[in-house]
Amino acid sequence: MENAAADRVAVRLDEGNDPTGLIVTDLVALIGHVQASLRLIEAVIAREAVLAERQADTDIVVRDNVTPRGLTASTALKACDAGLGAALDRLHDSGAPARLLN
Repeated sequence: MENAAADRVAVRLDEGNDPTGLIVTDLVALIGHVQASLRLIEAVIAREAVLAERQADTDIVVRDNVTPRGLTASTALKACDAGLGAALDRLHDSGAPARLLN
């Protein structure tokens, strides 16, 4: 998969595209994917919390393995989102064309 991504970038560079623009476009897409994944994980955690509350009311004990993994994944994705945002900010600070950053 890395080779496919590298090939795609090489083709796009050969077409005369601005490398900074390509980076910005990819970063914006990655940020969107990360944020979508965060929303999904948060929805799963919320659903698990509601189910756990309902089960507590019925005196049924259920071992919850989803929430700890979800929280770990959420923490990692939040760090990733922050890092990608920082990278995008650095490109903005470096003078990348404003049309690419908006």
